[in-house]
Amino acid sequence: MRLNARPATPTHLWIVGVLSLLWNLFGCYDYLMSQLSPASYFASMGMSAESSAFMATLPAWLVAFWALGVWGSLVGSLLLLARSRHAVAAFALSLLGLAVSQLSQAFVFNPPEAPPVGLTLTIWSALVFFLIYARSMAAQRVIG
Repeated sequence: MRLNARPATPTHLWIVGVLSLLWNLFGCYDYLMSQLSPASYFASMGMSAESSAFMATLPAWLVAFWALGVWGSLVGSLLLLARSRHAVAAFALSLLGLAVSQLSQAFVFNPPEAPPVGLTLTIWSALVFFLIYARSMAAQRVIG
């Protein structure tokens, strides 16, 4: 018997991992469409021309933090499914990206339209949950 054996993978890890992967794939889709075809994508979302122009003029450093938030979360989901302790760091970096991108947009750049509060709270809640969950699984040595 191995002394440092990990416990069997609980079913909830697979459920949370797959749900986080699906959730974060949508964020990646949103990011990619915003970068690759912004005019048609923003129009399809019902965004005003003024908001679309605002999004097109975001500074590169802000877009980089947005990318960190989106892609860090996707990597965190994949690492969680791979049972890697690095999922915690990936979700933490993603939270940093989310915080910098959303807070600077809200308080520094003043977008013409504020994002829906419900959506913003859902994004924050999901990411904080994924981070806490991954941290909990690491503490229980389910991921390692």
